[in-house]
Amino acid sequence: MPYTAQAPDRRESNEELKARIPGWGVDLDPADRPAFPQERFASEVTGAHWDFPERQPGAETRERSIEHRFVTPVFGTSAPLHGLSGAIRRFAYDKFSEGRAAHWLILIAGDRVDAAGSHLRSFFTLRPDNPVSETGVKAELTHGGFRSRFGRGRADNRHTWIDSILIAGPWVLAGVAAFSIVRRLAKR
Repeated sequence: MPYTAQAPDRRESNEELKARIPGWGVDLDPADRPAFPQERFASEVTGAHWDFPERQPGAETRERSIEHRFVTPVFGTSAPLHGLSGAIRRFAYDKFSEGRAAHWLILIAGDRVDAAGSHLRSFFTLRPDNPVSETGVKAELTHGGFRSRFGRGRADNRHTWIDSILIAGPWVLAGVAAFSIVRRLAKR
């Protein structure tokens, strides 16, 4: 069982695993592991008085990978899932293993939906998003952005050409859509 001091029960013995998997068990001897003294459960040193921590309430509503039986005993709740992006993320956790690309691509799609929703919500506030200052376009012009890109071996030079399309593209498309809607309404 994860999150406890005792080692999990294995179906195969150490010898069977060594025979089947090349290199398995090279760190079984504590002398071969530099961190071995820290791996011991020493409650008198650490002050830990439990073997399995008390479970935090609210685990039923948290997302959990299908590889795990339950959520870790303590977990964060600073950004709970919400709306359409939350449904997309829940789908990724419910249907796909963390070892599959589909899991991560769906999570990225959920992030993009959440970002788009945040941008749309900002239009209904007194201070809508400012794409020029918040994306760093202004800093590129005033703080030597172009000068720092050449002759310094920066890794981000390969994708510089598409950055402006990805950053400004949605804003331009939203502007064109708004203009065409206003134009159609004006014709009526």
